[in-house]
Amino acid sequence: MADLGLWGFLALGAVCIAAAGLALALLVMLDRRGSRRKDSAMLDRVAFLFDGEYLEHASEAARKILARGNLDDDPADPDADLGWTGVAQLLRARFPGLPASAAQALQGAPGRLPARDPRDHAHLALSEIRGRLSVVVTEEFPPDAADRHLAITRNDELHAMARAANLFPYPIWISHADGAVIWSNAAHERLADRPDRMSDQGKTVLSPLDLDISDAQDSTSRRVAIETGESDRTEWFDVTKTRSGRNGFLNFAIDISPVVEAEIAQHRFVQTLSKTFAQLSTGLAIFDRNRQLALFNPALIDLTTLPADFLSARPDLQSFFDRLRDNRMMPEPKNYAGWRQHIAELVVAAADGRYHETWSLPSGLTYRVTGRPHPDGAIAILIEDISAEISLTRRFRSQLDLGQAVIDTLDEGIAVFSATGSLTFSNAAFRTMWKIDPESSFAEMTARDATRHMRTICTDTDFWTNLQNFLSQTGGRDPWFADIRMSDGTSIECRVAPIAAGATLVGFRLRPVLQVSEAQAKGASMPLG
Repeated sequence: MADLGLWGFLALGAVCIAAAGLALALLVMLDRRGSRRKDSAMLDRVAFLFDGEYLEHASEAARKILARGNLDDDPADPDADLGWTGVAQLLRARFPGLPASAAQALQGAPGRLPARDPRDHAHLALSEIRGRLSVVVTEEFPPDAADRHLAITRNDELHAMARAANLFPYPIWISHADGAVIWSNAAHERLADRPDRMSDQGKTVLSPLDLDISDAQDSTSRRVAIETGESDRTEWFDVTKTRSGRNGFLNFAIDISPVVEAEIAQHRFVQTLSKTFAQLSTGLAIFDRNRQLALFNPALIDLTTLPADFLSARPDLQSFFDRLRDNRMMPEPKNYAGWRQHIAELVVAAADGRYHETWSLPSGLTYRVTGRPHPDGAIAILIEDISAEISLTRRFRSQLDLGQAVIDTLDEGIAVFSATGSLTFSNAAFRTMWKIDPESSFAEMTARDATRHMRTICTDTDFWTNLQNFLSQTGGRDPWFADIRMSDGTSIECRVAPIAAGATLVGFRLRPVLQVSEAQAKGASMPLG
């Protein structure tokens, strides 16, 4: 040190002074930077000041949160909800212990609410400032540039997803283990805010949408009914609840009211059909596309005498007809192989709507069996007891045959023309006299055809023209008589008389030779009626 001399000490002193000045300048610079960081941190604080339930003031950072919370991005209404409810909904996702109202929060002030995630070291400070509630989000460490960038990126992604969720037409919400709703989309809010969703205490009554889920389950789904306040209408939702995080749940509710209403309408329609089928006297058996009995009515049991337990066991079509054959409720087949082939052809014909048979049973009953196709490959077998109808038809046919036999014994030729001029009935004497047989022609014989033929074998007379005019008349008509002569000189006495349903009876009787001679001598003739 002694060797430095005066100049050395002077130089050392200058260096010390410079170093001290540099240090002092560095301290001042650091202090100013720290002050700016502190001021910046103070300016970046998320702080809200409430006067009652109304938001009186919000910091710049808090306003950014409110702006981003306005997911509809309506520029005309940037502060759509400046009350405690809207702010609390934005903060409750991070700080679940936030009270339901500002008044409750003010009663608990001062207080600190920790974040939901244990890794998040932030807390929410509640304090009272001159009767007002102050809510401040306090971070343990101020974020650096990287944290800010990641937070903005994540926030933009969450904002996009939240917008998509709000545009979704069905309710979506996140709930806590205690059932409290942490977040919900616009559809859920509309559902919860409707007047008919409020109870007498002013609380929402959407509790049926909060499903119970066991600890062993990751998700559960159930169909839930919500009363609308209208006696004849209920809304139905298909609700799914899935675990999300440690104590959170993600919930979805899809409106299935139209589906349920359609199912109810279908059920009522089926009930109506079932009641209708139960009252039918025709036996009905519907076999599905697999040819198993899917539906039958009580009349089928009565007609076939098949036991109800057998039909309820849904036998196939082959077993059904085998049982009918065993019970002698259908014609006995000549051989079993041919019978199986017949059943196979029956199925094909019924599927095409071509199956139609009449079964004459050994018991004397007669059944009409019809096969009809149904949608989705099903077929319906209808069994109808037509024994009374067949008996009546046979009796009626027997009476007709008897009446025909009686009239055929008459020597007077009789022909009956309907109101439309068709020849509907004739006896043997008529057919022999005029050499005409209406039954031999496939086409219906008219009065014009008959008179044209009969005119050819008679002498010229006005009788046929008068007869055609009489047949075409309507209203009251009187019987009349006339004489005609055939080409061989045979004299015929004719009578024309109206009968029931507008029909006309025409009779032709051969006049005896003696009467013909007397009439010719007297020159008598019968006037036309």
